[in-house]
Amino acid sequence: MKTRQPRPDRLSPEHTALGRAVRITRAINGLSQEEVGHRGGLHRNYVGAIERGEINPTFRVLLKLERGLAIPLSELMERYEDALASPPPRSTAAGPPGPNSSTWRSSSDTAPWPSRRRAT
Repeated sequence: MKTRQPRPDRLSPEHTALGRAVRITRAINGLSQEEVGHRGGLHRNYVGAIERGEINPTFRVLLKLERGLAIPLSELMERYEDALASPPPRSTAAGPPGPNSSTWRSSSDTAPWPSRRRAT
């Protein structure tokens, strides 16, 4: 019988960055993990595990997150890239930034990241 190796709390900086992008997007949209899960067909505990960087989501799960968060997958990936490039917050005990946080640029912005979309 094989013995299982203990899993690390977080898989990698990339998984942690994806989790941060999901958590912040969810907070921006004012959604609970349960709401995101219900909209996307995922269990709320699974959404939480993704946010903590404990899950390596498949493409199918990313598409479910897209539906649950009500944003294009490309936008979620832009937010992931931005989260990967920026250092993680010192403490997550306070939760993700809210609309009154100084990390938000203005009340008209829908995200703490600039859009990379080009005008057509």
